[in-house]
Amino acid sequence: MRPLATALAVVSLTAFGGHLASAAPAPVVDDTGAIAAPSSTQISFAHTPSGLRSGTANEHESRAGVSIVKMYLAEYVLTYGDPADHADATEMIRSSNDAIADRLHAKYPQAISSTVAEFGLTDTYVPGYWGVGTTSTHDMVTYLETKKRTDPGSPVLAAMATAYDTAADGYPQDYGTALIAGVVGTKWGWSDDRSFHASASFGPDFSVAASTYGSAAQLSEHVLGAVTEGVPPGPEPGPRLQDCPPLGRLAGDPLLGPPAQDLLDGLPPVVTDPICG
Repeated sequence: MRPLATALAVVSLTAFGGHLASAAPAPVVDDTGAIAAPSSTQISFAHTPSGLRSGTANEHESRAGVSIVKMYLAEYVLTYGDPADHADATEMIRSSNDAIADRLHAKYPQAISSTVAEFGLTDTYVPGYWGVGTTSTHDMVTYLETKKRTDPGSPVLAAMATAYDTAADGYPQDYGTALIAGVVGTKWGWSDDRSFHASASFGPDFSVAASTYGSAAQLSEHVLGAVTEGVPPGPEPGPRLQDCPPLGRLAGDPLLGPPAQDLLDGLPPVVTDPICG
C-alpha cells in the first residue's frame, strides 16, 4: 500500500506542473476520435497537462453509480461535514464500506446533490438512497480532474491512493482502470450480483474511468485494450475541455477564494488550462 505522504506528494506534483519520468498513457481512438470499446463498456480519459479528453461514444450515459458515488458523498462530508465524520468518510473510500455510506448519507442527504451542482456533473442523479444513484464515466473524470486542479491535497484523492486491497465486503479492489500504468489512486464499484463493474482512477498527468455490464475481468480487458503507452496527446487530436464551473466554496468564501485564485493565477498556463468537461 502506498504511504499517505507519498500519495499526496505525487498528487501535488500534478497541480504544480511537476513531471515524472513516464509519459501518461494515451487512449486508443477510432476515426471519429472516440475511444474504441465494446458497447457494453463506457470509458472516459483526460490528459491533465494539455486539458484534452476523449471517451467512448456512450461516455455520457448515466449508468449505475454503485460505490463510485461514494466519492461525491465523501467530497461533501470532508469539505462541509462535521470533523467527527472525516475519518469515516476516508474509511468509506478506502474500504468501500456500505454501512458507513448509509450512515453518512442519512446524516447528509444533500451531500451528493451538492457535489453534483458544485462540480457540474451533468450525468449524475441520486433520487434518494445513494445506492440507487447513477453517474457516467465522463462525470467521474470531470470530478477527478477538477479535484487535482483545485485541491491537490484532497483527502478524497489521498484515500483513493491508499485504498485497501480488499473491500469491507471481501471483494478484491484490483481491477479495471487501476491496472493502467501510472495510476496513483482508484475508487471501485460493483453491483451486488457482480454483473456490473466500474472504476475511476487518477495519475499524476491523467484521469480515467470505466464501467461495464460484465465481470471485473471483462472491465480490465476492455480498459487495457483502450489505452496504450506512448507520447501524451498533443493539441490537435481532440477537443479542448470546456471552462470549469466555479467551485462554490472557492467563489463564496472570502478566506479561501482570493488565495486559491492567486495560486492558480501563478501557475504556468499549461497547468491552468481548463480540465473539466
